[in-house]
Amino acid sequence: MKAGIVGLPNVGKSTLFNCLSNAKAQSANFPFCTIEPNIGVVNVPDPRLEKLEELVNPERVLPATVEIVDIAGLVKGASKGEGLGNQFLANIRECNAIIHVLRCFDNDNIVHVDGNVNPIRDKETIDIELQLKDLETVEKRLEKVNRTAKAGIKEAVLEQSLLNQIRDLLLQGKSARTVVAQNQDEADLLEAFQLITTKPVLYVCNVDENSAVNGNAYVDKVRELVKSENAAVLVLAVATEADITELETYEERQMFLEDMGLDEPGVSKLIRAAYRLLNLQTYFTAGVKEVRAWTIHVGDTAPKAAGVIHTDFEKGFIRAEVIAYDDYVQFGSEAKVKEAGKLRVEGKEYIVKDGDVMHFRFNV
Repeated sequence: MKAGIVGLPNVGKSTLFNCLSNAKAQSANFPFCTIEPNIGVVNVPDPRLEKLEELVNPERVLPATVEIVDIAGLVKGASKGEGLGNQFLANIRECNAIIHVLRCFDNDNIVHVDGNVNPIRDKETIDIELQLKDLETVEKRLEKVNRTAKAGIKEAVLEQSLLNQIRDLLLQGKSARTVVAQNQDEADLLEAFQLITTKPVLYVCNVDENSAVNGNAYVDKVRELVKSENAAVLVLAVATEADITELETYEERQMFLEDMGLDEPGVSKLIRAAYRLLNLQTYFTAGVKEVRAWTIHVGDTAPKAAGVIHTDFEKGFIRAEVIAYDDYVQFGSEAKVKEAGKLRVEGKEYIVKDGDVMHFRFNV
């Protein structure tokens, strides 16, 4: 799963990406690797994994990961190919969610592409470009579907109706994510359209150090503006985060954070927020060879969760042996959980819960 960092030039996108790229400095279990110059795989910070490691003492520990993409800065006219527009829009289309960085700090030494700091205007600039690109996609699709809808084909009529609804919203300056699917057919169509503005979004307000804890007037305006979007807002002092990653020891970094009134690095919060934004959750496998966090979607069944390990596990699924994370920690080992009667055997219909510790039985 992939989340793309977007924003106007000079709002702090690359500094944020570089913070993530140096995230190994945050803690031992938070490494990063680069696939391409602007793509990185970042581990999802999860204290539960550390606790399981402590109890099981495995040979290795593998955390859950999220792919983060640093996408080139957008400018007005990107939907028509201005600047790096075409590249930007192609990259963002491949992402599952958007991390939209907004400049919410004053600094005369850092030039703003539009002359002054105004995160509301900046947000609208990017929204308009993405909406214009989606409008182009919708109108092209409508041209094709209108012909089949005239013939009265049920599926085409449904698609036409939904496309017209999206088109009307885009023309009003609203994003396609405000469309609520009325049934599974509409939900499947929305996904098939692959529109940029249907992607879930997390707004990162990049503030100065003094505003890192409580935000500022710029942040208040952003929060008010996005209320109707059902989007999350995260306050982050990106330049300060970059300074923290430069410190040599864990103790120094913790002291710096405490002085700022923060309990953990902001980038850790960002990665967890991106994970939630993608509607993901974690289950664990725990044995002496390996303790591992596996990424699944919220609502996945036990066979689907098993399939993340190997497709054979899903095909030949028999049952899952499940221990709730809290029970594992309370009793301290799998054997003691069994003695206490807290190990459950679940079948194909079981919906996996975040934090479940699982073993799968299968036969292929």
